[in-house]
Amino acid sequence: MCGRFTLNCAPEDLASTFHINKPPDLEAQYNIAPTQRVVAILYNLESQQRELVKLRWGLIPSWAKDMGISAKLINARAETVAQKPAFRSAFKYRRCLVVADGFYEWQRQGGKKQPYYFRLSHGQPFAFAGLWEKWMSPQAEQISSCTILTTEANEIVKPVHGRMPVIIDTKNYDLWLNPEVQTTELLQPLLVSYPDAEMTAYPVSSLVNNSRHNLQECIVPLSDNLQ
Repeated sequence: MCGRFTLNCAPEDLASTFHINKPPDLEAQYNIAPTQRVVAILYNLESQQRELVKLRWGLIPSWAKDMGISAKLINARAETVAQKPAFRSAFKYRRCLVVADGFYEWQRQGGKKQPYYFRLSHGQPFAFAGLWEKWMSPQAEQISSCTILTTEANEIVKPVHGRMPVIIDTKNYDLWLNPEVQTTELLQPLLVSYPDAEMTAYPVSSLVNNSRHNLQECIVPLSDNLQ
């Protein structure tokens, strides 16, 4: 699964990676958790440009009666996303890139769980495969939300957790974002585990266990914290 991640890169790096004209004004986030707002990229067919938006993490399907379902829909399994009622419409018409520069997973060690931090070897921001929806509350408040797709873990993640978020290769951004592309045959091949040779991982402090800890110390290697 994917339950926490980070985004603390320079705005210029984000704009360059995702071909956004104006660097966004963003605060560093070292411990992004479900229900928080995340940075995502959509494609606007009218302007024919990518758009940077903020979405609530935890998908709320358009047919949902209340927001409570979102806690169960922070992730969608890539293997079944095209068939599941909560995701199949968004998979076909409303795909997005959820922007990150690292993510956490926890390894069970005896009676506790040790957090690990994963990022790409080049250290630049990247994108999770995401889906988004618009939902209207009974109070007529419109909420835009998203989920992150997951797949089988690669060899670097597998010792810690059996699943990992789907990271979209940069060459496939346009294909994934294009709402006119709606066939499973074109989209499903993108939903694979990222090459482990292009990733790095290390254990970090249990500070990250508490989502209120939005601290740079969350991503410092555990060995450095112990010195």
